[in-house]
Amino acid sequence: MKHAATRTLYDYWSRLRGRRTAPARHEIEPGDIRHILGDTFILEAHDRSAYTFRLAGTRLCAAYCRELKGRNLLDMWAGKDREAIACMLAAIVEDGAAAVIGIEAQNERGQKMPVEVMLLPLRHDGPRHTRILGCFAPLDQPYWIGLHPVVRQSILSLRLIWPDERPAFLRTGLAAEEEPVAVPNAVRRNQRAAAPASGRKVAHLTIIEGGRK
Repeated sequence: MKHAATRTLYDYWSRLRGRRTAPARHEIEPGDIRHILGDTFILEAHDRSAYTFRLAGTRLCAAYCRELKGRNLLDMWAGKDREAIACMLAAIVEDGAAAVIGIEAQNERGQKMPVEVMLLPLRHDGPRHTRILGCFAPLDQPYWIGLHPVVRQSILSLRLIWPDERPAFLRTGLAAEEEPVAVPNAVRRNQRAAAPASGRKVAHLTIIEGGRK
């Protein structure tokens, strides 16, 4: 995690969840993260093709020069990047993963800025992670933010992090109190492959073990 805002959000989320896979949506107190609130957002997971913004911070909306509430996050991506984001979101919702994405955001003039995006699962109305807490943190602050909207973005890097060392569907003990979750097919296929020392591949994604470190 390169940006202070993403590290702050991850640490806050981790403290709230304790030994659980994820905290509940109602536990998030805006006042606790007020200094990064403009960069944060909450998504609602409807199904694997729809993850809509329920809340979006002012600085995030300014980057796109529009209100994002009600928009589908997947519609902001195209081609293989959309497929990778969809696979990652499924791992967050179904398996309790956290994710860090490095993206290159670009306006209509072709001007670019690097951004770090954090996505974290939240429980809502039961044990399922149907809400996602996120952070959109530009790594620099070009003059054109708020003047010229981001119109496209591409993935530079993408990591899934299992905060408790293993995916939820592989855990025992504490996981026994949770309802069973579906295992994404991409993850099932990956279980048959040997893991490289630096991380495991899941479709387009790299899984980094030990998020607390």
